[in-house]
Amino acid sequence: MKHVRKERRTRPWSRPLVTLLAWSLLAQGAAAQSLPEDLTQLPIEQLMAIDLVYGASKHEQRVTDAPSFVSVVTADDIKRYGYRTLADVLRGVHGFYTTYDRNYTYLGVRGFSRPSDYNSRFLLLVDGHRINDNFYGSAYIGTEEVIDVDLIDRVEIIRGPSSSLYGTSAFFAVINVITLKQGDVPRLQLSGTGASYGTPAGRVNFGKSFASGVSVLASASAYDSAGQKLFYPEYNDPLNNNGVSENSDDDRAYRFFSTASFKNLTVQIAFNSREKGIPTGAFDTPFNDPDARTLDTRSYLDVKYERALSAKTGLLARAYFDRYYYRGDYPYYSPYPTILLYREHSWGDWYGTEAKLTLKPGEKQTLTTGLEFRGNVKQRFRWQNVDPGPVDFDDQIRSEEGGLYVQDEVAVAKNLTLNLGVRRDQYETFGGNTNPRAAIIYRPAEQTTLKLLYGSAFRAPTVYELHYGSHANSDLDPEAISTYEIVLEQYTHGNLRLAGSAFLYRIADLVSVDTSTGLFENLDHVRAQGIELELEKRFKSGFRLRCSSSLQGARDAATDQPLTNSPSHLAKLNADLPIRGERLSAGVEVQYTSRRLTLAGDHAPGYAVANLTLLSRELAKGLEVSGSVYNLFDTRYADPGSEHHIQDTIEQDGRNFRLKLTWSF
Repeated sequence: MKHVRKERRTRPWSRPLVTLLAWSLLAQGAAAQSLPEDLTQLPIEQLMAIDLVYGASKHEQRVTDAPSFVSVVTADDIKRYGYRTLADVLRGVHGFYTTYDRNYTYLGVRGFSRPSDYNSRFLLLVDGHRINDNFYGSAYIGTEEVIDVDLIDRVEIIRGPSSSLYGTSAFFAVINVITLKQGDVPRLQLSGTGASYGTPAGRVNFGKSFASGVSVLASASAYDSAGQKLFYPEYNDPLNNNGVSENSDDDRAYRFFSTASFKNLTVQIAFNSREKGIPTGAFDTPFNDPDARTLDTRSYLDVKYERALSAKTGLLARAYFDRYYYRGDYPYYSPYPTILLYREHSWGDWYGTEAKLTLKPGEKQTLTTGLEFRGNVKQRFRWQNVDPGPVDFDDQIRSEEGGLYVQDEVAVAKNLTLNLGVRRDQYETFGGNTNPRAAIIYRPAEQTTLKLLYGSAFRAPTVYELHYGSHANSDLDPEAISTYEIVLEQYTHGNLRLAGSAFLYRIADLVSVDTSTGLFENLDHVRAQGIELELEKRFKSGFRLRCSSSLQGARDAATDQPLTNSPSHLAKLNADLPIRGERLSAGVEVQYTSRRLTLAGDHAPGYAVANLTLLSRELAKGLEVSGSVYNLFDTRYADPGSEHHIQDTIEQDGRNFRLKLTWSF
């Protein structure tokens, strides 16, 4: 990890607790002076009651009761702001940012993001099913994601460590995607999209409830982009097409998703396949070679049984089988000008079971306990020369892991709740790991919630890091994080919501490459602190405004130098403007990211990007039309590159467009 010279400067987040306390006193004063109004929107009490989250405690509860700082993005938000991928959704919430290397999209939060880490420090769930694969631990959120965003009912973003419930990868956050059910969609729905860079897409949904009681939702979609002609000055010479990458930024994806339910039984099937060209010359491949590309395929079968055993006891049992496949095609000079194509394969097959009991011994207590088991029946890696075809390396292992957890929520007083949880995980590879979580949730007034939070989490070293990467080390230990946080959530009159947090976290045993040995080692330690503030206002006219600001400082604990790809400031603004009621509305989004340190010790400059979406829900009977302009003002900006790139920064898309038509029958 490269660093720049330490600078002495004032840090606006150096006293986050004092800042948050002062802000909370102002919010309390605003609430104290207000009385309920007769609003066209929902009153505060109802608004709080319907703002629900499941993933924070593995049972449904109000967001204000959850032992974490939670954001919820709904299907309506996805439409109004023209979100195309899960990355778009997450980039729109406070504290999160993304990095795109023109192959994969990487997620960052609270000042931490390592380009090319494949999001293994976030846990991604779809209806409670773990999406992170068993080889790289990856959680894909770009066009490589497993589910079409049009099938999403809501996305729950649960910040902070949650290994006390979920085990590995619930490190920085849990992202729980809740999909639409059969009753949420018309019997037949067709959608077609045209977008910049030669990008058509289409989707068909079918939903039906049968007389037998069986309900079915099925969806198939396809996406195809020709990509762009890109210029990289690092390759600006005649041997490299003068730095112009042509016909190598293509992107294709196919998805199928289906949910069938009968009484207490739900069966879910998902499949996606995505192939992407690599236009950047990454991994020392010849620049502007269209044979450099990756293919990712992900699928699963999930069978879930859920029922209430009594008025005070609920049971959930789940069994599943998952599959992941990766293929990377990498041409190399051997020697110049002869090119040999090498192919990297990774396979992952695994099955698992989960059983969970939710008990309510009394009105003031909820006890959740469960166990999980995963059997990794295939974790295989192959590296070969495609022509003439000898296999240079081919190996496969198997492993097992499991966990047992318990969480207890007790209302010790009318306005005070104590939430305690712990989980023990056991791995064949490195042994056991135990992680607790504790929350004190205090409500000094009906519209005010104060949370004091502590949690620890771990990330198990992946099979790639342990056995198959070029820097593999079988002696790696898990990474560990401890987080302390104070959260304030305040609802005031006029449907105004204020929320904020001050956090501090410490990471130990972070896996990095040791330059002296060339192997992955548990080398780095990180410390970070910051504050996050958000304001949301709903007006009588239907106009909705949300703005947020996040200040953070993430540093290497040994050197006190800032981390690479770590913005100190993020700011977001979302405005939903009804023009002609529900018939026509405009969604405006502005996102600011401050400068970020690169691996070369330089900085990717800060930038602000604006997006605009016009949405018409009833242009004609059953027809919904939306038009979006992304990067409205054609801002030129770049993300930091990784160690796999010659480019220190990688330029992002300029102004681009999308038109989408959806017919419901």
